[in-house]
Amino acid sequence: MFEHVEDISLRYDEVLSELSSPEVMNDAEVYRKRMQEQAELEPIVMKYREYKETLEGIEDSKMMLEEESDEEIREMAKEELSELKDRLETIEKDMKILLLPKDPNDEKNVIVEIRAGAGGDEAALFAADLFRMYAKYAEREHWKVDTMNSNENGIGGFKEIVFMINGNGAYSKLKYESGVHRVQRIPVTESGGRIHTSTATVAIMPEVEDVEVEIDMNDCRFDVFRASGNGGQCVNTTDSAVRLTHIPTGIVISCQDEKSQLKNKDKALKVLRARLYELEQEKAHSEEAEKRRSQIGTGDRSEKIRTYNFPQGRVTDHRIKLTLHQLDSVINGDLDEVIDSLIAADQSAKLAKLEN
Repeated sequence: MFEHVEDISLRYDEVLSELSSPEVMNDAEVYRKRMQEQAELEPIVMKYREYKETLEGIEDSKMMLEEESDEEIREMAKEELSELKDRLETIEKDMKILLLPKDPNDEKNVIVEIRAGAGGDEAALFAADLFRMYAKYAEREHWKVDTMNSNENGIGGFKEIVFMINGNGAYSKLKYESGVHRVQRIPVTESGGRIHTSTATVAIMPEVEDVEVEIDMNDCRFDVFRASGNGGQCVNTTDSAVRLTHIPTGIVISCQDEKSQLKNKDKALKVLRARLYELEQEKAHSEEAEKRRSQIGTGDRSEKIRTYNFPQGRVTDHRIKLTLHQLDSVINGDLDEVIDSLIAADQSAKLAKLEN
């Protein structure tokens, strides 16, 4: 492992040197790629340097114990040696995590689809709550939210809403959100005051570039229609909405949130690329069942992953058996503890598999 890290450290120094060279500085695309490479290598290199400094500290403490006769100084050296050994163990674990194979999609923007499930109007209201939760989380992360399509139920809920989150590393944090989300509460539509259970399905897909998924336009049928629902004058009075049908797969995508038919067509193609990519990923996952089982539920829309219990004010993530009694803050976009716990559990599972 450490030979590999030494190679990474040498490459990091090369990248720093290249970044200051006129040839790279004058080529915007190459400069961007080198900056990205530096950002990826830096955490590993900094951790490796910390590792080497800690090793040196351990050797110094051992030498002091061998050469020093003063009992008080020897006691201090023993304490320092014990602390440094503990630190070294932590650093080694951190390095192993940093060296885990990276998900190639981690730095990408995401397309999020939320659909009301069981529960009628209450499920649609819950879908709207989930949309607001992710929008507020995106705001905390300084990411941009761009709605692509929505289908409202007339009382403030969504039968379906599709939106993009643009932000560095969005997929790395949100990829664990795919699955069935369940809510337990007294619906505003319930006159008898009974607690209902409703569901909504969340799908998180990385934005896919043209070169990653090639679409044959002969396989696509575009229909235009007049947009409905909220929007400016042009949205509701011109045929700006687009319905895209991908004939080989039967996938149908509607986009109507832009005034421009061209922009809606472009958004529909982005969603199609993401859906086709997801189909390929699902096929690969089914072929690698063991690998799939080692992951913390990323991508499976049918898996019940989380319950939001309003009467008890708690959120439970069933995959990692995490329960937080802070529903209000979670539903208002404070997802850090949930997401960090999922990332840590995923990393631990991958480390355990590597070590076995």
